[in-house]
Amino acid sequence: MTQISYYTKEGLQKLKDELHEMETVERPSISRQIAEARDKGDLSENAEYDAAKEAQGILEMRIAKLKNVIANARIIDDREIDASKALILSTVTIKNVKNNAEMTYQLVAENEANLKEKKISVESPIGKGLLGKKIGDIADIQTPNGIIQFEILNISR
Repeated sequence: MTQISYYTKEGLQKLKDELHEMETVERPSISRQIAEARDKGDLSENAEYDAAKEAQGILEMRIAKLKNVIANARIIDDREIDASKALILSTVTIKNVKNNAEMTYQLVAENEANLKEKKISVESPIGKGLLGKKIGDIADIQTPNGIIQFEILNISR
């Protein structure tokens, strides 16, 4: 079963750049390591060779997985997003009802989430709780410390 993932144009480009780096820099580097280890003689007791072959296997698995993600990626056009509801790519300002703390986050795909950039995944508890809500709605978010209520103050693209 293929899973479609949604990305911003920048997010998808980041994945493509990562794939390019793996294929053009990391793969040749590992191939050189294997060749150097092979040149040292007996492969049956050559730890360098075994480690390089294992690294090669892991890299090839990562490349295959990333190619699959890219093949099933779709770019989201933020011009088509309904700004009246919290949806993927929406920037949402919320207020904790209990302590009045305000926060602003952009809802993004799982692979683009970055808390330092205030981008949270739509798969996260907060992201899931905000999806589909409108300004003025109260979102009940299940956290490890119990349910926290957030009021939606603003939604923008």
